Amino acid sequence: MYVQRRYPFKRVLIWTKRELIFFVVLATIITVLYEIVGIKWLQVPLTPVGLIGTAVAFMVGFQNNAAYDRIWEARKIWGGIVNASRSLIITVKDSFYMHRSDAIKDESDALRTITHRHIAWLTALRYAMRSKKSWEASYDSIHKKNVFGYHVPEFTTSLEDELRPYLSEEEFSYVMSKDNKPNAITSLQSKHLRALTDEKKIWDFSLLNMQQILQELTALQGKSERIKNFPYPKQYGSIGYHFVHIFMWLLPMAIIPSFANMGHNIAETNPFIGTYFVWLNIPFTVIVIWVFNTMLRIGLAGENPFEGSPNDVPISNISRGITRDLLQIIDEDAANIPEPFENINDVDM
Repeated sequence: MYVQRRYPFKRVLIWTKRELIFFVVLATIITVLYEIVGIKWLQVPLTPVGLIGTAVAFMVGFQNNAAYDRIWEARKIWGGIVNASRSLIITVKDSFYMHRSDAIKDESDALRTITHRHIAWLTALRYAMRSKKSWEASYDSIHKKNVFGYHVPEFTTSLEDELRPYLSEEEFSYVMSKDNKPNAITSLQSKHLRALTDEKKIWDFSLLNMQQILQELTALQGKSERIKNFPYPKQYGSIGYHFVHIFMWLLPMAIIPSFANMGHNIAETNPFIGTYFVWLNIPFTVIVIWVFNTMLRIGLAGENPFEGSPNDVPISNISRGITRDLLQIIDEDAANIPEPFENINDVDM
């Protein structure tokens, strides 16, 4: 998620710089054709274009609301994962019979194994959310559209390298052989908790609590996968895109004649200003088109909250934050606790 620390409007201008230049060129060319070349038929009535603009505004507003709902739901899901993850490890830690001095070492090892396995689940889930879908923009194309770089950890480090430190060789081989790796890790976690209960290291009642937390985590995983695997309906996204572009091409041909008529009236009292008044349509036209186009881009940027764009839900840093919290809960050596991911150009991924 891009964090607007300073000068947010300046950042928006930089984000839309290419389109802004194109809009200036478009408005200037049509003005030159109308005013200098003398193609006076290059005009349309302002009223129909205004009606089209109203329809476009409703369509873009609907698209932005729907895109924001997807982003906000994704953020709530990962907020739930944060809470459930902490609850799981705290519950496991408090459920062991730690007063048994002859079992402290074994139970500490079991707690560490369970914690590391859950970190592996978080890692596998964030990698699954960053996987490429045909309807999502690729990482390279996203970078080409932005004038600043940023770091997406899942695109620079392999899943195997991230999982291996948190799983045994046997578990690692088992997980990597499955299509849905988070599910495989949850299955291993559930079996281990059941075995600890059979060994009387965990109370039966505590096992029920932990199984409920695992069910909650599985449900949150399913909700996250639902957003990832179900795209924003393209009939809405594509219609909004085409409507904005139709409006963009028609608007200069509707505004220029209006400014020309206003210039003729002004010329009666101020000939100099009236003669060149038609050229003032260019900044007004550009501003109107830029507002509609920027709103469209904001909606498009929020359709897929996990694809790896600067406006995504920062699941990488959320996962790393949970990892650090869980390792500190079990009193892991500080040298073994990974550092937070670096945020380049204020982009929190």
